Amino acid sequence: MLQKCEGIVIRSTNYSETNKIITIYTRELGKVGVMARGAKKPNSRLSAITQLFTYGSFLFQKSSGLGLLQQGETIDTMRSIREDIFLTAYASYLAELLDKGTDDNERNPFLFELLKQTLDYLNEGYDPDILLNIFEIKMLVVIGLHPQLDHCVNCKSTDGTFHFSIREGGFICHRCFETDPYRIPISPAAGKLLRLFYYFDLNRLGEISVKQETKSELRKVIDYYYNEYSGLSLKSKRFLEQMDSFKKQFSDEKKS
Repeated sequence: MLQKCEGIVIRSTNYSETNKIITIYTRELGKVGVMARGAKKPNSRLSAITQLFTYGSFLFQKSSGLGLLQQGETIDTMRSIREDIFLTAYASYLAELLDKGTDDNERNPFLFELLKQTLDYLNEGYDPDILLNIFEIKMLVVIGLHPQLDHCVNCKSTDGTFHFSIREGGFICHRCFETDPYRIPISPAAGKLLRLFYYFDLNRLGEISVKQETKSELRKVIDYYYNEYSGLSLKSKRFLEQMDSFKKQFSDEKKS
């Protein structure tokens, strides 16, 4: 049975000398894996469409296992991402998080739009750290995690000073600080952004400027929460951290 889908390549693996196996996150079917025969040949009509992060229209022979890619039409190559090693690192992490956090053939048009919009923004030069934070926070619901970001986990209070408790799974107010001595102190700005990113529509993202200290707070909370609850181990995460370290070192050397 032939199936036509709009999708984005989130994983590409060489198979034998000439073939590829690609994973596509599609609007119509969710995540699907297909064999692309001959795609590694330079003159193959499937060469371009099977590149990582490519957004396109795919026609494949659907089966209970691995499908067989028949043809494809590229809509967007995400060229800016693929030509920048730092953006490639960010996009690779997004793609692997989506891949590891979803099952095959589970349709989720919202998640497809989230991935597409995030890659579009990355490709257009928006702040990659903030885009990453938003994607990670929105992925929590997909993998079955629901941090409490509306009020204090313990007393339900919505006013006061808030920190984030990994143990309790959400905000705790100053009245309840003693319940978790290992809570993570966060600024009001970081707390507001955590909640905003969890709920708001990414399509409404405008120009956003976040201080580096606030970014560091967000990064710490999200990393600790994922490490504690997600059960995911991502190679691309470690690579991204190495890239961030290199970028910081390079920036410091330029300043001196």
